[in-house]
Amino acid sequence: MKKKDSLQRTLLLAIFFLALGGWLLHLRIHPLAKDAENIVPAVAGFISAIIIPVLFMFRSTISFAYLLNGITVIIGTITMAHFSIKNPPPVWTLQTILFGTLLADIVLLWGKFAVGKALFDMESTIQRPDESVRGGRFFRFPNMGFWYAHVVTLTAVYLIGIYFWK
Repeated sequence: MKKKDSLQRTLLLAIFFLALGGWLLHLRIHPLAKDAENIVPAVAGFISAIIIPVLFMFRSTISFAYLLNGITVIIGTITMAHFSIKNPPPVWTLQTILFGTLLADIVLLWGKFAVGKALFDMESTIQRPDESVRGGRFFRFPNMGFWYAHVVTLTAVYLIGIYFWK
């Protein structure tokens, strides 16, 4: 087995276990039997734990996996931050921010994003290992500006939706 294949399998396992842990947390917090709307977190967890790692396995679908992984991370971040703001701890201290909100869950999500980015970058740079870091327009896929723009834009759209659909 080549080092690249070994590293790829390790990263695939990492993204799978991060997503599986998040999915199991979702199923514990949002049980399907309790409320019909809990199907959304269950489906999101299934996509993250099963579909995305499978898509990362194949070279032809790795861009789609990276895109889907990033979008699920952004949407999860926005919705969990909103939930933490709507259900604040009794007193805002550093300890309650760290342990009384969903900040830890959001940090795990971004760890999942980083693993997905490593998988994507590894596959795209193996062919040209001496090439410099990807240039071009900062806000175009797959540059990080693309993700920054989507975090800001999707947050704005979400806030507009919250404001108008009270």
